[in-house]
Amino acid sequence: MSQPPCANPLLLQWVKEWWDTARERNSKGVTTYKHAYDSLKACPITFEHPASLQQLRGFGPKLCERLTEKLRAHCEASGLPMPPYPGAKKRAATARQLNASQNAGGAEDDDDGDDSDPRPAKKARKPKPYVPAYRSGAYALVLALANAGEGNTGLSKADLIAAAQPYCDTSFTASSDPTKFYTAWNSMKTLLTKELVYERGRPLKRYALSDEGWEVAKRIKELATPGAGAGSGTTVPFSTRPSVPPAAAPVPAPVPGPARAPARRAPSESLFVSDNDDDDGIVEVVDDFNDDDLGQDTVPQDRKNEYINLVGDGDATSNNSASLPSFTPITLPPGSFTVELLLDNREVRAKADRDYMREELAKRGVKPTVRPLELGDALWVARCKELGYLSRHGAEGEEVMLDWIVERKRLDDLVGSIKDGRFHEQKFRLRRSGVRNVVYIVEEISMDMAVYQRHEEAINSAMASMQVVNGYFVKRTAKTDDTIRYLASMTQMLRTLYEGKPLKVIPTRVLTTRNYLPLLKHLRETQPAASHHVSYLAFASLASKSSNMALRDLFLKMLMCTRGVTGEKAIEIQKVWKTPYEFIKAFEACGQGEEGRKRRAALVANRLNHLVGRKKISKPVSQALAEVWGEA
Repeated sequence: MSQPPCANPLLLQWVKEWWDTARERNSKGVTTYKHAYDSLKACPITFEHPASLQQLRGFGPKLCERLTEKLRAHCEASGLPMPPYPGAKKRAATARQLNASQNAGGAEDDDDGDDSDPRPAKKARKPKPYVPAYRSGAYALVLALANAGEGNTGLSKADLIAAAQPYCDTSFTASSDPTKFYTAWNSMKTLLTKELVYERGRPLKRYALSDEGWEVAKRIKELATPGAGAGSGTTVPFSTRPSVPPAAAPVPAPVPGPARAPARRAPSESLFVSDNDDDDGIVEVVDDFNDDDLGQDTVPQDRKNEYINLVGDGDATSNNSASLPSFTPITLPPGSFTVELLLDNREVRAKADRDYMREELAKRGVKPTVRPLELGDALWVARCKELGYLSRHGAEGEEVMLDWIVERKRLDDLVGSIKDGRFHEQKFRLRRSGVRNVVYIVEEISMDMAVYQRHEEAINSAMASMQVVNGYFVKRTAKTDDTIRYLASMTQMLRTLYEGKPLKVIPTRVLTTRNYLPLLKHLRETQPAASHHVSYLAFASLASKSSNMALRDLFLKMLMCTRGVTGEKAIEIQKVWKTPYEFIKAFEACGQGEEGRKRRAALVANRLNHLVGRKKISKPVSQALAEVWGEA
């Protein structure tokens, strides 16, 4: 006996297609579609609108909504009218009766003669299809599961994180803010709530896309991704995963040249003032660098002090040590070196996560060399491919210091360094380092609003000073991951900038602490097209806090210990009184008693009253200096 034909063949056909797709994908919806198919096939009633199917077993609001969308698309393609929603005819008839009665009453009672129809009800806004934000956690998870292919039994959490990380700008394993616990993996809760992903298996959970999740994946594939820059029209690849995610934004880095770099924004705890008193400014030297390693320096103890006094102060009794020497620069031809990133070993994300920055940079194709740095939190060097090349031509080591250095500060660190004066000393040492391109990175982590408002003016003033007065580039980032992406992008940019041209290196034998800065200034003014550098070990010796400390530098640091004395003011004081002995003798010459005390309090302010602006020394600062240096 033949089976009677189905009363709703078109709807049954669509349900059958979805059932077959769910079986191919090994999806959890197989059972749901099977029940719906059997129920609809056995039903003898013809339904005008899919919404009426909710009375049948196996049909819920979501499945009826999918059928409604499918029917609407079919009607538009075929030029047929869309069937009315169940109950729409009855509501329309009721509305017509109500309007008729109102119009009749208005003709009898309305003195104003207003017989207009009542205002139609607003149409309910149709919700937009869900598409995760570009390079968000949900976006990366959906793409990773889609790339696993149809019919896959799902991915474990570890495999899913490994597959999704290249598509996401935030880590799935570590919080971008050390004070919080949320990671990109928290987006999985959103996907589960929206039923785009489902779990299967115990005790080891595996994750797979639901049918709605596959629809979202298709929408992501079809839509043009916004990309890092505006107007990008690239589509998302499903077959292969990108090995390195695109940078979040182009690196607006200044090009080295005679002009100062355009100002940027924000600091980090420079090693100008180290929080680690046990390092003693030691420079570690590595000859056996291993590319397979992530760049962690290991140096024998007996070699740690080898280059501390590499650059001397010269003859203090003669002006020859400050005169400009004549020399023939060492030339590194293109292709003989590579540009590498050096990262300070105290530059960590958190005490319990010390290797995070190094590992994340390595994932982006940049293997940093980690060592104690004398200056800055990150810098770049040109590393010679041929061992011993520099030493045969008058320099040391295998690395040449490039004209780029980075200071990184979290917002709370910046506030602390402004309060205790370290911020001004850091800027002073950066200026004395001779590095032309200084980048300050400020990570704007969340902090107590009351604390921020109390120091907001000081923070804004410090950032403006760095850009306008010091000419530093200030880069503001929202989290550590943004800083890592920026350092990786900078490394790639500097490799493109330097590795295709020759480098000129100043022989270390002609350098002294007195002629270093005048020599760099002279070379940049007379030869702007060429860039002259020094070996990294010579730079570390010049920048060391604990070695080659000339009496002049020690005197400047002593003066800056007094509150209110910045680097600029200390230099002006040192121009008048060359040594601490001369300074003390000047206070002694003021005499004793009350008159002598007043003269001592006003000595520095009166002697330097010609200064203006930031160099001007006020009477309170002059009095503070007198209390330190002038009291027996």
